[in-house]
Amino acid sequence: MANDSLAERFEEQRPHLRSVAYRMLGSLPEADDAVQDAWLRASRSRFADIANLDAWLTTIVARICLNMLRARRTRAHQAIDERLPDPLISPEGSSQPEEQALLADSVGLALMVVLETLAPDERLAFVLHDVFKVPFDEIAPLVERTPAAARQLASRARRRVTGAGAAAPKADYRRQRAIVSAFFAAARAGDFEGLVAVLDPSVVLRADFGARKAPLPRVTRGPAGVAELAFSGARLPGAVLIPVRMNGSAGVIIAIDGRPFSLMGFVIAGDRIVEIHAIVDARRVAALAGSVLPSRTST
Repeated sequence: MANDSLAERFEEQRPHLRSVAYRMLGSLPEADDAVQDAWLRASRSRFADIANLDAWLTTIVARICLNMLRARRTRAHQAIDERLPDPLISPEGSSQPEEQALLADSVGLALMVVLETLAPDERLAFVLHDVFKVPFDEIAPLVERTPAAARQLASRARRRVTGAGAAAPKADYRRQRAIVSAFFAAARAGDFEGLVAVLDPSVVLRADFGARKAPLPRVTRGPAGVAELAFSGARLPGAVLIPVRMNGSAGVIIAIDGRPFSLMGFVIAGDRIVEIHAIVDARRVAALAGSVLPSRTST
């Protein structure tokens, strides 16, 4: 009966735990692995003596994620300019309950990219304290530091997030969609001036091609370079744009012959596009888009 009680509480906390793991890891499959590992560890523990079970489960997941992040640093892992975090995708005009839980604290694409650049201990301190309001007294043992040192870790991470503009408020969603539509319309029409008009002077496009050799630059900065790539992409034969939400913001799935080819997420400030995140890794695109467009991805 005791284990049944723990299982029930764990399932109640699963959306929250997955939300913590996603922000820590930037990977949906790894987040699921971390949550499952947390369940295995929790089920073998004496939880009856734990005063705050929900906080205990959060620290278990956080510790697992921290170890996974540290392991990444010891491998030949792709740099942030090569691997983009998994976006959370939902169909246009709908909001999935799971996504609502994951996006409860407005985790945008820009924030996820900045989180990927943080050291593991900084990321844990920032995510747990600034996003989930975990006290530094509880964070300190996880990073094996004093509460004051844990506070400094979060402060350094916060400066990175603020400096990158990742915490800036997003434009109204309808305005976002209108700007994204204008971007593609100008690209398809070969309208350089119209395209540049919706691009911020400091716009950056990050492309993730996976492990294969990149056929194009992985990072392109400035309106001229981004416009050139947009014109090239607009010439893809048979390409169809499918509007979706990515982390609550306007994005598109580009499908060719009924199959998802790439994902594009946009970060918009005011009336300009400041970041474009393009995933062209075939396996990741199929996995991420497949849950949204199952009928389009089936053979």
